Amino acid sequence: MPADTLDFEEPIAVLLKEVDALALLPQTDAREREIESLRRRITSIRTDLYRTLTPWQRVLVARHPNRPGLEVFTERLFSHFVEIHGDRRFADDHAIMTGFADFHGQPVLVVGHVKGADTKQKIYRNFGYARPEGYRKALRAMRLAEKFRRPIIVFVDTPAAYPGIDSEERGVAEAIAVNLRDMMLLDTPVLVVVSGEGGSGGALGIAIGDRVLMLEHAVYSVIPPEGCAALVWRDAGKKAEAAEALKLTAPDLLKFGVIDEIIPEPPGGAHADHALATQLIDGVLMRLLAEVGALDGAARLDQRYQKFRNMGRLGLEFADESA
Repeated sequence: MPADTLDFEEPIAVLLKEVDALALLPQTDAREREIESLRRRITSIRTDLYRTLTPWQRVLVARHPNRPGLEVFTERLFSHFVEIHGDRRFADDHAIMTGFADFHGQPVLVVGHVKGADTKQKIYRNFGYARPEGYRKALRAMRLAEKFRRPIIVFVDTPAAYPGIDSEERGVAEAIAVNLRDMMLLDTPVLVVVSGEGGSGGALGIAIGDRVLMLEHAVYSVIPPEGCAALVWRDAGKKAEAAEALKLTAPDLLKFGVIDEIIPEPPGGAHADHALATQLIDGVLMRLLAEVGALDGAARLDQRYQKFRNMGRLGLEFADESA
């Protein structure tokens, strides 16, 4: 299979090889019809596969190496992006990128994790694992956005916050906690999009907003399935069972009230068509930015606060019923 083909996509990979082999032969009307027939079969199989993804398969899709990240979104969704560097306390963390840009003519602040597209970039971006200076940089930029009345659009895509000794020494837990507190009080509209992996506090550290959205095949969880399986069953091989138990998919989280809306992805996932994926995100952001921006400041802050305070009440209701 091609290097970027996921295990469950093997039926598609086989047909793609057939198409490639036929394309190398002299072209005739019959051969072109055969290739077109194969392409229709590929589309049909891909649609069926992605309609019935298991939670673990969604994790694989969310981690796909070609999945669009913040660098794609800043190029396709925004114009005149100007990056802001550094937390003014220690350093510039490359795992979180932030900057001001125009969104359909409206000045906004863009914030998000960056994993990197190739080996060199992945190392530079620390594979999307942000250190405390990344969260402090994000909050510094968000306070600027609040001062100048700029809406904030956040893209979440990280396995977790960086757990290294240097990160802990500089207070990564405190940095995330401060962000949770201060983002709740930002007097400007905040939209959050979980676009890939929403991993633990590393995700939540920039994910407090008036509306929290998820791409259809993104995941959002307190712990990765591998870590959960190792802790609960002492067997990382039970990652599929863990993914099921964690309820980390967009439909599950919408049902629990953790997110507000699911943004559909192109057939075959966002990695299959960056242009269509960003187009689908664009429409939702335009609508919600107008909706949230129309709210009175005090009403918006109260609504944001109540949204997060209400999370978990479903679990309490289950506990009351079983008592």
